[in-house]
Amino acid sequence: MKIDRDYTRETLVRLVQINSINPTLAPGAPGEREIAPYIARSLHASGLTAEIFEPEPGRMTALGRISGSGGGRSLMLNGHSDTVDVRGMAEPFSGAIRDGKVYGRGSFDMKGSLAASMAAAKALVDSGIRLRGDLLVAAVADEEYGSLGTRDLIRRVHADGAIVTEPTGLQVCLAHKGYLWIQVDVAGRAAHGSRFELGIDANMKMGRFLSELSLLERELRARPPHPLVGPPSLHAALLSGGAGLSTYAPSSMVQIERRTVPGETEAQAVGEIQAILHRIARDDPDFHATARCFFARDPFETPPTAAVVQAVDHAVAKVRGRPATHIGDTPWMDAALLQAAGTETVVCGATGAGAHADSEWVELESVFQLAEILAHAALEYCA
Repeated sequence: MKIDRDYTRETLVRLVQINSINPTLAPGAPGEREIAPYIARSLHASGLTAEIFEPEPGRMTALGRISGSGGGRSLMLNGHSDTVDVRGMAEPFSGAIRDGKVYGRGSFDMKGSLAASMAAAKALVDSGIRLRGDLLVAAVADEEYGSLGTRDLIRRVHADGAIVTEPTGLQVCLAHKGYLWIQVDVAGRAAHGSRFELGIDANMKMGRFLSELSLLERELRARPPHPLVGPPSLHAALLSGGAGLSTYAPSSMVQIERRTVPGETEAQAVGEIQAILHRIARDDPDFHATARCFFARDPFETPPTAAVVQAVDHAVAKVRGRPATHIGDTPWMDAALLQAAGTETVVCGATGAGAHADSEWVELESVFQLAEILAHAALEYCA
């Protein structure tokens, strides 16, 4: 079994050259309309069956499959093809190669890993080795915003195991944080600015809450940290209130992002916010506020004894000549969705830098090594 380096390099460069900015993040951007058909055609040319799904009109996921002979576990290589915006980038779609690095938006996050997944599948087909279980290569839509692609895919297909190929520097990631978006609305009473006896300033009331929230934020970071991802945290992301300079603010709103660690729940995190509101209301009869969670993504953690972890560990050791390193990461990934769907999941991806930054690159040699790791992991897991 041999990785086709020319195919891997050329595929990666072409993936970077295709504009696949997420249109939810940049209105008018193309999303996956061009890149998903390109990936499907490339997978088909490599000997996989390939199809495209649209979780929403114009948002596309490409899925390739090598059918197994039967009796083995199925494995999904999962990556996203959408990217964030390119504002501030000097060469967003160049795919230029300099000093062993491929540059451009998405090269690191995460078209390098997508190219490696495609190359791993091609190597298995070219080798003539027949896996017992199916191997799936999924290039999903919309991970950078709402994970439309993976949420849709887990309703269509099931895999026993998954390797999410988000960049990890070829380390094996066993955990990541989740997050909640929580909105707190504080009610006041509008009145003319000269009539203090009539008005209740919602912004002033919000100030009391924010002061208490800062104490919770410090307490969260002081908690015993999760061994792989550290402590939980929060920040007050968006704040608005008031109706005019000469009017007592009738309402004030803050939207909070709360990062959760494995073991924490949505109810627990929202309950901590509500407890602050209840304490303030107990002491101030003019304080009226509500809290609600309007978006949630669970944290992820998988045991090192899971079969998919063991397969990746063995492949990393074989390819790199040293034992795999286990890590946790702080950003949320689609790994949590796959795990919640009953698929044992691990994360392993390429090496690089500049995710969401003005200069982004992926180390080409790490892409070659990742392709080999994924192919060897599939050989073990699907056997």
